[in-house]
Amino acid sequence: MSVAAQLVCPEIKDHSFFLEGGEVGVLLIHGLTGTPVEMRYVGKGLHKAGYTVYGMQLPGHCGNEADLSATCWKDWYGAVERALEALRARVQTVVVGGLSMGAVMALHLAARQPDKISGMLLYGTTLWYDGWTIPWYSFLWKPLIHTPIGRNYTFMEKFPYGIKDERLRKRVVQNMLSGNSADAGLAGMPACGVRQLWKLVAEVKKELPTITAPALILHAREDDMSSVRNAYYVAKRLAGPVDVGLLDDCYHMITVDRQRDEVVSRSVEFLRRISTQAVPLTGLRVAVGS
Repeated sequence: MSVAAQLVCPEIKDHSFFLEGGEVGVLLIHGLTGTPVEMRYVGKGLHKAGYTVYGMQLPGHCGNEADLSATCWKDWYGAVERALEALRARVQTVVVGGLSMGAVMALHLAARQPDKISGMLLYGTTLWYDGWTIPWYSFLWKPLIHTPIGRNYTFMEKFPYGIKDERLRKRVVQNMLSGNSADAGLAGMPACGVRQLWKLVAEVKKELPTITAPALILHAREDDMSSVRNAYYVAKRLAGPVDVGLLDDCYHMITVDRQRDEVVSRSVEFLRRISTQAVPLTGLRVAVGS
């Protein structure tokens, strides 16, 4: 059994991936209702550059809504810690990365395991759903989601589904609507999943000033789900060196969208600086555009 296969709920097929490389390992965490597939392109790019990469699968994911609803954020985090230990058994240095909620989870891991994490790759960090497709009345979600009707509500994915590239979007939507959650994630986000994200975010907000690991923060300028406010909020509160890059030709899913190669190249550059301990940043630096 692979390292990845040991860490996933046994009733759900394992879709994680492990790419053996050098002594620097990268743990990649997908987003809420997502799948390791959304991290695979970046993972392969990092592996090609010489890194060992583990794209883990969170408990309850790659199944159906009931599978996800049976788990909580602490279950997800428990799997992240186990994945960290499995990766550390293979490498000398670990950098953690994640997309959307996965980036929030990466921050939590860096806060809880500061001696084991040497850097962070934060892609489309999502503390709030406040992108340009989110309706103005979203501020009502929090009180409504705790009502009897709200507890069972499902927030359905909507155009443009986090993807600017039309051909890729068409393929992803076809898989999503056909129920192929392993490749495209769930078509809807159960209210219970959103509540768990809010609980995780509440913890991470308190932890941000304690996190000293260097961070690369990449975010789409036109993110349809979480605005750049999320990136700046995190960058301004982290205690370690931060590099922020805004991407101009993609939406929320930056690890698969039009600028995925840019995400890989910037990540490799950052990792090389981490590996050589040549991280001259002492505060916020914003790199605009592609």
